[in-house]
Amino acid sequence: MSDTAIRVEGLTKRFGDVKVLHGVDLTVHKGETLAVLGPNGAGKTTAVEILAGLGPRDGGEVSVLGVDPAKAGRAWRARVGVVMQSASDLATLTVAETVRHFAGYYPDPRDPAEVIEAVGLTEHARRRVGKLSGGQRRRVDVALGIIGRPELLFLDEPTTGFDPEARQRFWELIRLLSGEGTTILLTTHYLGEAEALADRVAVIASGVVEAVGTVGELRAAAGDLVEVTWRDGAERTEEPTALVTKLAAHYGGEVPGLNVRRPSLEDVYLAMIKEQN
Repeated sequence: MSDTAIRVEGLTKRFGDVKVLHGVDLTVHKGETLAVLGPNGAGKTTAVEILAGLGPRDGGEVSVLGVDPAKAGRAWRARVGVVMQSASDLATLTVAETVRHFAGYYPDPRDPAEVIEAVGLTEHARRRVGKLSGGQRRRVDVALGIIGRPELLFLDEPTTGFDPEARQRFWELIRLLSGEGTTILLTTHYLGEAEALADRVAVIASGVVEAVGTVGELRAAAGDLVEVTWRDGAERTEEPTALVTKLAAHYGGEVPGLNVRRPSLEDVYLAMIKEQN
C-alpha cells in the first residue's frame, strides 16, 4: 500500500479573472503532520477546500486517501475530518447535543464525552453553542472535526481566537492524534504552532508552493546563518563555534553580553515571503 495520504500535481483554481492557485504540487505522507504557511490571499484555504472535497478545481490531479475528492462518496468522507475557518453553527443545541449529533454520522465515532474533554469544554457541555465565546465555539469545531476518528484531518487556522492556555491544550490534542497515526494538514498564521507541531512545513505564496521540508531543511535552504551578538558587536556566520572561540581568546575568557541565536522558522518564512514581494 502507498504511504502517501495526499498527492497534488498542478492544482489550479480561478475565481472569475483572479487565478488563486497557479499549479500547486504537494505530497503529504500518511501519519505526518504538515503545516501550510502563507500570507493572506496565498491560496491556503482554497487548496484545503479542494482537498477536503468542499470545492471544485479548475485543473490538476488530486488524490486524497487514494480517491479524487471531487468524486468521493460517503465512505471516503467518513475517513476525513475537516475544521474550516467558517464554522458550522448549531447555536440552539448544547455542546454535548451537538457533538453527539455529529457522532451519529460516523460508523466508529469517538466517545463524545471524551472528545468534549479533549477540547477543554467539559464544564460548558450543557451550554448552548450560541452562548459560547468565539474561542469556545472554535473548540466545538475542532471537536466535530475529530469525533469521527478520521484517518486524515484538515485544520484551517484552528486556533484562531484561542487564549494561550487553550492553544497549549489544542497542541496536546494534536500530538495525541498524531501519535495515534492520524495524518494532519494544518494551516496556521502562528509560526510557533507550526514549529511545535509539524513534521514538515510547506510555504505557499502567490498560489504556488515555494518550499517544503523540515524546519531544519528550510533553514539550510535559506542559508542557515547564526546570529552572534556581544557587547561590542554582532555578526552572522555559518561557523558560530569558531567565532565564539575567537571572541573568547580576544576577551581572555567570558565574552561580555554573548548571545547566539539560530534563525527561527519565522525568520526563514519572512525571508521567503519578502522575496516574493
